[in-house]
Order: sequence, then structure tokens, then C-alpha cells
Amino acid sequence: MSALFNFNSFLTVVLLVICTCSYIKMQFPAILNDRTGFRGFFWKAARIGERLSPWVSVGCLAMGISTIFF
Repeated sequence: MSALFNFNSFLTVVLLVICTCSYIKMQFPAILNDRTGFRGFFWKAARIGERLSPWVSVGCLAMGISTIFF
């Protein structure tokens, strides 16, 4: 089943994109400087990861526990 049709998989993919973009922006900030176009989507994901990091980490923790036990 595609990740778009399964809510748990979709949420996992979204959280992984946010965490990956935040990490890339911290390590290589020049890559995500463009705020428009296709790379603008990743810039926005990195911004979400920076500003909402406690909530994103709680979401990652919840998804990890859900994946392991359920």
C-alpha cells in the first residue's frame, strides 16, 4: 500500500522529511536558501523542524513507539 493511503505511513514520511530537512539545513545551510519552487518545500519543512522541534520530536517518538509495538 502506498504511503499516501495509509495514515501512519504518511505521518512517518512527513516526520522523516521534516527531520531530514532540518538536519541538512543545520549542516549545509546554503543548500536550502531558496524559498521558492521545489526546494522551497524543503526550506519550509526545515523551518517547521526548527520552530516546532519539541513537537516534532514528540511525534517522532510516538511514531517510533507505534512502529515497534503495534
